[in-house]
Amino acid sequence: MEPKSTKENKNTKAFYTKLFFALFSCFLILGCSSARKISGNDTDPGWTKLFNGHDIKDWFVKINHHEVGENFGNTFRVEDGIIKIRYDQYGNFNDQFGHLYYKTPFSYYHLRFEYRFVGKWQTTAPPYTILNSGMMFHSQDPRTMLKDQDWPISIEFQLLGGLGDGKPRPTGNMCSPGTDVVYKGKVSPDHCINSTSKTYDGEQWVKAELIVQGNKLITHIINGDTVLQYSRPTIGGGVAHGYDPKYKQDGKLLNTGFIALQSEGQPVDFRNIEIKQLPVTDR
Repeated sequence: MEPKSTKENKNTKAFYTKLFFALFSCFLILGCSSARKISGNDTDPGWTKLFNGHDIKDWFVKINHHEVGENFGNTFRVEDGIIKIRYDQYGNFNDQFGHLYYKTPFSYYHLRFEYRFVGKWQTTAPPYTILNSGMMFHSQDPRTMLKDQDWPISIEFQLLGGLGDGKPRPTGNMCSPGTDVVYKGKVSPDHCINSTSKTYDGEQWVKAELIVQGNKLITHIINGDTVLQYSRPTIGGGVAHGYDPKYKQDGKLLNTGFIALQSEGQPVDFRNIEIKQLPVTDR
């Protein structure tokens, strides 16, 4: 039988050993939880999910002919962890182009998401909207848009699907409602600039990325390939209609703005929408 003092020393040592491992385990759990919270992505730190997979409470809607916040026809809905854009409650489309805006603006960032075209095109929408959608960025605040404003003053990362006719139809293009950009060293006279991407037919998921450096270089990436670059997004040009003139300050460089998913007559799905904010540079 051991002396009482020896047994007490062993018990004390065992107690502190268990306490150390318990505290160390708590530290690891809290540390990992904090890292996940900051990064928004377990495998690639720095990314934050803009879409939580459950609802669009962090987003708000503006549809042409409707006040901001009115999700007419349940256009933007969440099902199966996907943001779905649908028109089954519309009737006549009536140029009710819509956008779903994330709640805060961004300036320097890397955005990534997946999209796919599905279902049947709304036949009362304009023909150019077949298998056509987009991700707007550097957009004006939708709360500054008038009720009958069709497009936000913004830059569009245009998304197109193949028409199944064997002809090329690139995606990841640039369109410029109420704006201009510099392409190949000069202000582009074109409303849309085609990318060099492949054509994607059918209802396949396509991975898209957008790298925005304020009012400097902007890069479009489709399925890992850089397909378009341009710079100096500026308020100007036409196409947008029904806006308040005080927000159309032609010649003003766009350094920041809102990000929005587009609805213009073609059912489309979006998922895995994530952003990584980039350091501001003077280059």
